[in-house]
Amino acid sequence: MEKIASFKVNHLTLLRGVYVSRKDTTPSGDVITTFDIRMTEPNRQEPLSGKALHAIEHLAATYLRNHPQWRDKVIYWG
Repeated sequence: MEKIASFKVNHLTLLRGVYVSRKDTTPSGDVITTFDIRMTEPNRQEPLSGKALHAIEHLAATYLRNHPQWRDKVIYWG
């Protein structure tokens, strides 16, 4: 069985940043982009705590869902 693209990422060299994980096209031609946000460097830095990640999740979701440019373009944030 072939690995999906995100499972092929080399976590030994991955840096912090925002990455495009995948782009899917709907039957009507809309493109849905999935982003991967890396806030720490895997295997080199301590992970963020669950509480910190949960707070960031709520802050970003609230911001994006209320922002005039993004509120109608974000399908999911979590």
